[in-house]
Amino acid sequence: MTEFAFESAASLARRLRAKEISSVELLSYYFDRVDKFNGPLNAIIWEIRDEAMEDAKRADAAIAAGEISGPLHGVPMTIKESYDVKGTPSTWGAPYLKDNIASQDALSVQRLRAAGAVIFGKTNVPLMLSDFQSYNEIYGTTNNPYDVTRIPGGSSGGSAATLAAGMTGIESGSDIGGSIRNPAHFCGVFGHKPTWNMLPPRGHATPGILSPSDLSVIGPLGRGAEDVEIATRVMAGPNEIESRGLKLELPEFEKQASDLKVAVWRDDEMAPVDNSVSARVDAVAEVLQSEGAQLDYDARPDFTSQHTHFTYQSLLSATMACRVPEEQYQRNLEAANGLDPNDESLDAVVRRSQVARFREWIGNNEKRTHIRWAWHNFFEEYDIVLMPIMARSAFPHDHRAFGERTITVNGEQQAYFLQVFWAGLPTNAYLPSTIVPTGLDDEGLPIGVQVVGPEYGDLTTLGVARLLEKQGFTFTPPAGY
Repeated sequence: MTEFAFESAASLARRLRAKEISSVELLSYYFDRVDKFNGPLNAIIWEIRDEAMEDAKRADAAIAAGEISGPLHGVPMTIKESYDVKGTPSTWGAPYLKDNIASQDALSVQRLRAAGAVIFGKTNVPLMLSDFQSYNEIYGTTNNPYDVTRIPGGSSGGSAATLAAGMTGIESGSDIGGSIRNPAHFCGVFGHKPTWNMLPPRGHATPGILSPSDLSVIGPLGRGAEDVEIATRVMAGPNEIESRGLKLELPEFEKQASDLKVAVWRDDEMAPVDNSVSARVDAVAEVLQSEGAQLDYDARPDFTSQHTHFTYQSLLSATMACRVPEEQYQRNLEAANGLDPNDESLDAVVRRSQVARFREWIGNNEKRTHIRWAWHNFFEEYDIVLMPIMARSAFPHDHRAFGERTITVNGEQQAYFLQVFWAGLPTNAYLPSTIVPTGLDDEGLPIGVQVVGPEYGDLTTLGVARLLEKQGFTFTPPAGY
């Protein structure tokens, strides 16, 4: 059954419905692969095998009775550690949360189960989901299956590594600074960051938190474009309060490549990317053009790169600072108070935003709202934008203090967190973005490209991903698995 390891969840679901394999057999198959491959990767850090096996048996019995609960019926899956799954820890990699055991499933987990998914484990994250790498004091370090000396991405690094190594059927992560998209890029899988709050995040939060976090979303990763579309549809829609008066009706994607008008944002002086990355953006654009799409390499929304990045960093810093313990917040406050009042550098903006007054946050939110409208106007003319997600392919593990880290881009050193520019372009404006794998670079490492669309244009970016997959932009399995 080796061929099943790298099949899409959609393909596996079809096999299950056709009774070519049972859910129990497929789950046992994944257990064997976890036992064989997870040790050096350290991607799956918690398992619920007995409960999952009972769920798989029920899934098989339902199929035998001709009852299919949903599009993921019987498909085994793992999920990011930060989701609440009843009876499992949700620590977010933070030692002070190591005893936080979920008393119920997150809403999204309930919806995945209702669609038939069999959840058998949880995957690793960085401390408080706040890094491009995935390591913490509780669970240790997760490695990239294409090269274990390199990062798998973060914060959904365990999710992407598990998928790439063929140890699960489908995954779901979360994203505020690229945390679905950069692991998808680094591990060569598909990932979808949905329109903000379209997938209700209740149950993906630290204890006691019910309010949706600004910027942050939950969303799926998979080995196929169809997988991430299926899971997005499953998890999307208003929560119980909202559903009294709201109903989600996303516009379906009905265009061919020849109908598309595509903007191409291949690089930016604000955050240069490696030539190997911009070349993949070009490659995707050229394939769409060969199918009849219109390309525009100069089209941009009506704002500057610096303006949108500073606005995003201000809002991101404020949101992330809300997650830290009180002692860290007080240190942030002292650092902000010690700044020169005339310092308008990005570092100063970030430090002030970590302790921003509500008036200041509202000012940044107003800037963001103008940016959202600029994007809206832009998408009246263009269907999608193609752009990078990270500056380069997976780099070696680096556990030094954040301020000491750099990456190499075109032979030059670049600030580690400057890469968040590319994640922030869509995130700041609540836009959906789908990562499409483009194959391996000269070092044998994956590179992904962002397909960005308008708010609630999720099925457009996902639809374009499906078109591109048919044109050869597919998941490439790592050697040795």
